[in-house]
Amino acid sequence: MGTIFKAMLVPFFVSFLLFSQVFSTSNDGLVRIGLKKRTFDADNRLASRLGSQDGEKLRASLRKYQFRDESGDTDIVGLKNYLDAQYYGEIGIGTPPQKFTVIFDTGSSNLWVPSTKCYLSVACYFHPKYKSSQSSSYKKNGKSAEIHYGTGAIAGYFSKDNVKVGNIVVKQQEFIEATKEPGIIFVAAKFDGILGLGFQEISVGKAVPVWYNMLKQGLIKEPVFSFWLNRNAQEEEGGEIVFGGSDPKHYKGEHTYVPLTQIGYWQFDMGDVLINGKTTGFCAGSCAAIADSGTSLLAGPT
Repeated sequence: MGTIFKAMLVPFFVSFLLFSQVFSTSNDGLVRIGLKKRTFDADNRLASRLGSQDGEKLRASLRKYQFRDESGDTDIVGLKNYLDAQYYGEIGIGTPPQKFTVIFDTGSSNLWVPSTKCYLSVACYFHPKYKSSQSSSYKKNGKSAEIHYGTGAIAGYFSKDNVKVGNIVVKQQEFIEATKEPGIIFVAAKFDGILGLGFQEISVGKAVPVWYNMLKQGLIKEPVFSFWLNRNAQEEEGGEIVFGGSDPKHYKGEHTYVPLTQIGYWQFDMGDVLINGKTTGFCAGSCAAIADSGTSLLAGPT
């Protein structure tokens, strides 16, 4: 694209949320989606055991980054949190919009949601499915695609339709209709799909990422997106993602930007690892790291 898109990421702090959302608009031109919490109950613990598979899933998370290809204005989207691991928000696909909850994932670049043609995967029966026949803005593509994550994989085919994120609509966005979601991870997940915020260089099928089209179509005023994740578990708001800028009510002072060392992931040089303010000696000679909003872990070599 030739445009460097900056991202401000903050540490992930957790609060549990209800599915209900409260929409409001303030005089700063930002659309806010309020969120409510829910407690960590017995059902949550059961889903956690089903979805994590203990250490194997933790080890698998390190293998996340394996993909295979078979062939104007600032806007805010509220985030929900689940099991200290999943932050997700709502989008709409089609005309009229069909609602889905998605992970906003800087570690991948494609958008996918379950398809109505997903017949054999158990996960598809626990999540809403995209129905192309019910959208007047749908355009057929049909090219097959497959994505492998560390904790699961999906397969399906590409389609095009309008995608609503917050109060903006991205026209004719290419996305994957998932027809296969094998394994338990997507059954236990509270999200329906994934919206990738990485670069086109790692996009399966070289599909143009959603945030590229936001910029290309003039829907956001600045080439910036930012996350805010709430530290206070007693507050109802769980967090938000802002496209086109950052929300000044959530920070003081100025941001510090660092250059990307490789386009694909949001990769940068890390100079040290501190524990209780003391150096560990790791990365003494500098090492590459990526900022990944789609995982709950800090991972590195031992």
